[in-house]
Amino acid sequence: MYAYIFITTEPAKLWEIADASSNIKGVKMAHAVTGSFDVIVFVETPKLDTLGEILNEIRKLNGVLHTQTAIVMPERI
Repeated sequence: MYAYIFITTEPAKLWEIADASSNIKGVKMAHAVTGSFDVIVFVETPKLDTLGEILNEIRKLNGVLHTQTAIVMPERI
C-alpha cells in the first residue's frame, strides 16, 4: 500500500521534519514544500497497521503540529 502524509510544522521546522521523516522505515521520500502543508512524505508499507506505526513516529517528531494522510487507491481492474 502507498500513502502520502501531509505535515504541518512549527515555523522553521520543515527542513528538520523532512530530514527526520526520511529516516523512518517505510518512508520512500520526504520533501519540504510550499502551499497548505510544510512537508509531504511518501510511504510504501505492506499493511495498514504499519502505516499507523509510521504515523505515530512522525507525530512524535519535535515540531509536528498536524498530519493528514491520503491512502493511494489501488488501480482499477
